[in-house]
Amino acid sequence: MPINTVITGTGSYIPSIIKKNSDFLKNEFLQEDGTPFEYDNETVIEKFKAITGIEERRYACKNFNSSDLAYFAAEKAIEDAGVDKEKIDYIILSHNFGDVKSAAIQTDVLPSLASRVKHKLRIKNPNCVAYDILFGCPGWIEGVVQAHAFIRSGMAKKVLVIGSETLSRVVDVHDRDAMIYSDGAGATIIEAKDEKIKRGVLSTASRTDTYEEAYYLYFGNSFDKTEDADVRYIKMHGRKIYEYALNNVPIAMKAALDKTTVDIHNLKKVFIHQANEKMDEAIIKRFFRQYKVPTPDKVMPMSINLLGNSSVATVPTLFDQVLKKQIEFQSVSKNDIIMFASVGAGMNINAIVYKM
Repeated sequence: MPINTVITGTGSYIPSIIKKNSDFLKNEFLQEDGTPFEYDNETVIEKFKAITGIEERRYACKNFNSSDLAYFAAEKAIEDAGVDKEKIDYIILSHNFGDVKSAAIQTDVLPSLASRVKHKLRIKNPNCVAYDILFGCPGWIEGVVQAHAFIRSGMAKKVLVIGSETLSRVVDVHDRDAMIYSDGAGATIIEAKDEKIKRGVLSTASRTDTYEEAYYLYFGNSFDKTEDADVRYIKMHGRKIYEYALNNVPIAMKAALDKTTVDIHNLKKVFIHQANEKMDEAIIKRFFRQYKVPTPDKVMPMSINLLGNSSVATVPTLFDQVLKKQIEFQSVSKNDIIMFASVGAGMNINAIVYKM
């Protein structure tokens, strides 16, 4: 009988602070050379909304760090799965910037965030191995890929995979891209199940492109040239990322699906990284076009309009919300075939085909 890799519990933490687009009206947005735009902030925000679909985003409270958000989501996932936390073999925590205290300019990853979560969970078992991964926005999916590998090899039976980020603390307030980013955390318990029928993870695909793409996302100076040059913020070459994603994400998604016997018509949902509404729509359209079929209605659940882009947290939080029926007109059922997919800093891309 096959050993299945199955998600048995999910949990998410959505911060309580709502930051609306109108809250950016007083920002002094600058171009990369430090000069102001020719048009006012209302126009900037209007164009931003039309492209990204973002109306609101969530920010963490000042007293909570990324590891706190991860812990809150992990507790919910453990409770949802009904597992003994002392029997968790691995805690894999994906993030990009560690714990960044409110108003701080340093990241903190000592000890690792996974170790901090294990400490907060009060897990005593020394054989529960905790570590972080840095894989850009696809980090949570790559954590699931690693959990699947551990389970298939017999090295683990229960794995806690978390994606957590507080991007609001590493943004340049003078950069329009600051409006994209948000905070949040999502967690999953993934278990080995000895079953007669194949379900859970059916296939995976991952890739890294660095020859020209490595610094499409990077840490750079503020667009305000009077600021301290030693202080860095998250920056990106948006157009290059858009083109890279459109050209390569559908290929990776197809590579994952083609490893299975699943017919494209049986793919019910695609949980894709909530990066940019227009970009995600274009990726999905190109993916289905490879099979010469139209994009199905409601195949792509979306949360970016109200939650923004929380990097590694977008896919697990979206999946948790759909499972808990918190996204209107979106649901999954037993035996449904779904896909997880993401793209981000690295540049990295990955996808998982999964049977509910």
